[in-house]
Amino acid sequence: MSTDPNMSPSITAVPIDRTNSTEHALSTFVTLSMAIAAGVAVANIYYNQPMLGIMKRDLPGSITNLIPTGTQLGYAAGLFLLVPVGDILERKRLIILQFILLALALSGAAVAPNAMTLLVASVAVGAFATVAQQIVPFAAHLSSPERRGHTVGIVMGGLLGGILLSRTLAGVVATYTGWREMFWLGVPIALGAGALMAWCLPTSKPDTKLHYSQLLTSLMGLWNEFPQLRLASVTQSLLFGAFSIFWTILALHLQEPRFGLGAAAAGLFGIVGAVGILAAPIAGQIADKHGPQKTIVFGAGLILASWVVFGLWNSLSGLIAGVIILDFAIQGVLVSHQHVVYALRPEARARLNTIFMGTMFLGGAIGSASAMMVWPAFGWTGIVFLGAGLALFATLLQVWNRKRLRVK
Repeated sequence: MSTDPNMSPSITAVPIDRTNSTEHALSTFVTLSMAIAAGVAVANIYYNQPMLGIMKRDLPGSITNLIPTGTQLGYAAGLFLLVPVGDILERKRLIILQFILLALALSGAAVAPNAMTLLVASVAVGAFATVAQQIVPFAAHLSSPERRGHTVGIVMGGLLGGILLSRTLAGVVATYTGWREMFWLGVPIALGAGALMAWCLPTSKPDTKLHYSQLLTSLMGLWNEFPQLRLASVTQSLLFGAFSIFWTILALHLQEPRFGLGAAAAGLFGIVGAVGILAAPIAGQIADKHGPQKTIVFGAGLILASWVVFGLWNSLSGLIAGVIILDFAIQGVLVSHQHVVYALRPEARARLNTIFMGTMFLGGAIGSASAMMVWPAFGWTGIVFLGAGLALFATLLQVWNRKRLRVK
């Protein structure tokens, strides 16, 4: 039995319950089911992006502009406050409960009478959508070490599919029926994913005997202990900020006279970007065989390249080419970073995931908020410089780290 240095001397780690068959837990059906459920969960925080223009017409005012940022801040808060609970409670039951609460939050968004109520409901949607981040570390926890990158890659492929295809679904539904109907549609989808998890997931014992307050306190200890965690979190935060900038502004950019397109067109870009789903298992397999560092540096450089494409080729063709590069690269870097983070301390994977993904979504929220401030004043040119600047910073950070490691 191992001892966690973030615990008091009297508290020891408890290994996962292996009475449930690992073969059952990691069967193809269960792994794919976890990928689908993760995608369904995370999709909810992106429904509002292609619908933003429609929601602004229905609920005018500056508060409506904050809906994407509020949803991502809710997701970040859920990562810090809810995801760590996966280390101390039985995961299957926790996942089912969060899907039920997510359905209730979606119902609140659907009936919101004004922008402020919708903002509050959106924060709740974001918080409970973190059930996706209960599923990902659970998959890593059940996987054998030599297959962990591949397993996480499959689940993350489903998660990315949810991110990208959610925009397509929301754009089409909002265009032809309305934004409220999209939130109503999300309710049975969330409940269906919860039912799927109830049917196929194995049960597990908690990994530690930490109390909730001790669990949250230990987050700072993990942050201070692992420089790899800090580097991965900051880099992914910058890159996800660049990713969020594009998707936050896309619908507004396409509504400009030069394009004259609506929410449905913005949503269709999700299908174009779905090529990024292919990056997840590829990056996982590369990380299993050769280590994740080269994939991280290469992916950060590709994200920078995507913004160069957006800046120099400002047409529909350029947007399509750029979004393919952007989505493929962000997924490859994310899976590679998770390979690094999950290996740091197996009994603390939920907390490590909290720090990593929480920092990442804070970066996404800051990116979305910054985009909404830059857009009115500087238009698409300002957006390109903002996104490229974040990607450049992340790339230089990774290049510097590789040089530092060579010197050592």
